[in-house]
Amino acid sequence: MASISSARKSAFDILLALERGQSHSDDLLRGASVNALTAADRNLATALVLGVLRWQILLDHGIRLLLKHPNARLDPEVLIALRLGAFQLHFLDRIPAHAAINESVELTRHAGHRFASRMVNAVLRLVAQLSGPQEASSEQSPADLALRFAHPVWMVERWISFYGLDAARAICAHGQAQPRLSVRLSTPDIDAELAQAGIRFEPAALLSAARTVLSGNATATEAFRTGRLRIQDEGSQLIGELAAHRGEDLVQNQEKILDACAAPGGKTLILTERNPEARIVACEVNPKRFEQLRERLVQFSDRVECRMVDASAFTEESVFDIALADVPCSGTGTLGRNPEIRHRLSPKDFARHTERQRAILSAALGAVRPGGRVVYSTCSLEPEENEQVIEAALAENPKARQISLASRIESMLRDGILTPRGAELLRRRLTPEGALRLLPGSIPTDGFFVAMIERTN
Repeated sequence: MASISSARKSAFDILLALERGQSHSDDLLRGASVNALTAADRNLATALVLGVLRWQILLDHGIRLLLKHPNARLDPEVLIALRLGAFQLHFLDRIPAHAAINESVELTRHAGHRFASRMVNAVLRLVAQLSGPQEASSEQSPADLALRFAHPVWMVERWISFYGLDAARAICAHGQAQPRLSVRLSTPDIDAELAQAGIRFEPAALLSAARTVLSGNATATEAFRTGRLRIQDEGSQLIGELAAHRGEDLVQNQEKILDACAAPGGKTLILTERNPEARIVACEVNPKRFEQLRERLVQFSDRVECRMVDASAFTEESVFDIALADVPCSGTGTLGRNPEIRHRLSPKDFARHTERQRAILSAALGAVRPGGRVVYSTCSLEPEENEQVIEAALAENPKARQISLASRIESMLRDGILTPRGAELLRRRLTPEGALRLLPGSIPTDGFFVAMIERTN
């Protein structure tokens, strides 16, 4: 049997686990088997997994056109070998065609499909003769746009109906691009330290504490090892900053803060840093994520209490000055970072998410004192998880009102937390009700929705 590279074998195993609904790509790509690879193999395995997941719909379309029986059922192992080969042939210029084809054939044989390996060989040789993946020649319909950018048709149709064709196209294009690496600095003087360590970076778009890494391994720096540099999407940092900022619109200081859905803890750290005198309660229901959260916040254990509790069942009432409810959601704003979501999600899932989101928001509103605020956020683009949750909460609770984030943007600009460009970008993304809707492609972050609600009495 011919050899199979460690990177391709690892990518094949991860894609097969994902096809069977086991775990998530982020967890698997951080697992022991991938970490045991050389740096070069680890990078290739990651590129293969994420690339196949991003382009799977388009790859499958092209593969089916080349099959003798286009509607034939293919075993998962065979289909994944075909996807891996086709992705390399069409999207990775530096990989020789013979390597992509031969190792896909060997992966098929190694998986126990010796007879199917001949078909894999024949199909991939045809793929190699094509100039590119088979895609729609134009975007005359939602189906054409969906195929071009390898997104589900139903998802693209929704975005067109909500945001228009141009915005939907930009969202799809963002979902196919490698996400930019954003980091957060504890102090600006780390810039020089990073430069000396060979890291090329530029100021991020929104926040003065954020940087976009252009090249170099930020995780190998002393700043990362000591926690003075953290990897965190700038949009995620923004939510933490919006919740942490005291602002001129809050009369009293934020002495007690609730982070209702705290793991993995990046936003909790911002709450802690910006409010050094506050007592913070950080909640997480998943045992594994709770332990990770507690370990990450151990240096602040004197003023951050980690609780393993379901945020929707939080029972303390009228205690907190502000609560952050960064609720579990569909994640459609993060498809570039989590491409398998598009293959797992269906329209019926939104109702399930909405029910839980409304319960968490209701509990958070009960937890804040009269005059206290709840910052509600998701990384979803779907109105059912965003505006409709806010509308339902306000309808159910006459002692609550939505507060515009406009004054908070201006206050954060004056305090140097937002950059001038960032403030201008956010002003243009305020909804009529004063929430922020960040659509991928229109702003250099993942997609987010953020709203603020005040408990009036």
